[in-house]
Amino acid sequence: MSASNVWNGARKRIFMQEVGTRDGLQVEQAFVPTEDKIALVNALSRAGMAKIEVTAFVSPKAIPALRDGEQVLREIDRVEGVVYSALVPNVRGAERAVDACTDEFNLVMSATESHNLANLRMTREQSFNGLVEVAAIARNANAAVNVSLSCAFGCPMEGDVPVQTVLDWCARHVDETGATGITLCDTTGMAYPTQVAELTAAFRARWPGTELTLHFHNTRGMGLANVLAAIDAGADRFDASLGGIGGCPYAPGATGNVCSEEIVHALELMGYDTGVDLAKLVAASKLLPGLIGHDIPSQIVKAGQRLDLHPRPADFDAIRERALAKG
Repeated sequence: MSASNVWNGARKRIFMQEVGTRDGLQVEQAFVPTEDKIALVNALSRAGMAKIEVTAFVSPKAIPALRDGEQVLREIDRVEGVVYSALVPNVRGAERAVDACTDEFNLVMSATESHNLANLRMTREQSFNGLVEVAAIARNANAAVNVSLSCAFGCPMEGDVPVQTVLDWCARHVDETGATGITLCDTTGMAYPTQVAELTAAFRARWPGTELTLHFHNTRGMGLANVLAAIDAGADRFDASLGGIGGCPYAPGATGNVCSEEIVHALELMGYDTGVDLAKLVAASKLLPGLIGHDIPSQIVKAGQRLDLHPRPADFDAIRERALAKG
C-alpha cells in the first residue's frame, strides 16, 4: 500500500457514487421493469455505494425508460448513510422529487452555450434562472442540492472550455443557487489527466468546503487515468456506472460512463478505501445483460478480478511429471 493512500494509519477514503440507474438506463431501448429497478438499487445499496442517482424526474415522453421514478424511489429499501439522488430539471420535476422523498436534487446545465441549447433547449442563463427556482424547492423540502456542470472538460461543438468559464459557473451556483455540491462532468469523454488535475486543484483551492464530484466517461479510454489524476489533485468523490453503461443521448460520440466495478477494483488494489463490497457490486452488474438485452462493457465481469484464479489443466500432474523426467 502506498503511503500516499494512507491518512493517520487509515486508508484514504474515496466515495463511489452510482449513476447507472439513471445515466445508464435512460439511454436503453428496453424498459427495465419497475421491480427490477428497485432490486438493482437495493443491490447497489447493499454493495456500499455512497450515493445512488436513482432516477430522473423528467417528462415520461422525453425519457420513457424512467417513467416509474416516483415508484422506484418510494419502494426501495433505504440504507442508512446512502444518499438517494435524482436528476431534477424543472419545477414540475421538483414537485415529483419532493413527493418521492428524494434526498438530493441533482440539477444539470452545460458549461457551454451550444451544448446547453442542444441538450436542454435553453440558453445557459435561462437554465440557471430555472435551477435557482428548483433549488429553492429542494431547500424547503430539506433536500440537498447538487449541480452537475456538463461539458466542463470540453464541448463536442465548441471544443476546449476555459477553466475560468467553468469556475465562474461554479461560483454562481455556490453563491446564488446555494448548491452544497458540484459535479464536474466529462460529458463526451474529452478530459485528459493534466487538464483534470488543473481544474480539480483550482476548484478545491477556491471551495474547500464544497462537495466536489468528478463524472467521467470512458469514450477515449482515459477514464481511470482521469480518476487517478483527480485523486492526486484532491478529489475524493466519483460518479460511475454499473457495467459501464450509459452516455449522453445529446452528445455525439459519447459512450458509457466509467465502470463502477472497474474503478473500485483498481482503487482497492492501490490501497484506497472505497467502502464497496466488490463481489456484491459485480454480482449486481452481472444482472444487467438480462435486464437491458445486450452485453455490457465491464472488463471485470468479462475477465474477473485480478486474483480470480483458474484451475490447472486436468493433465497438469502428468505434464509436471514429464517435465521433471526430462531433467
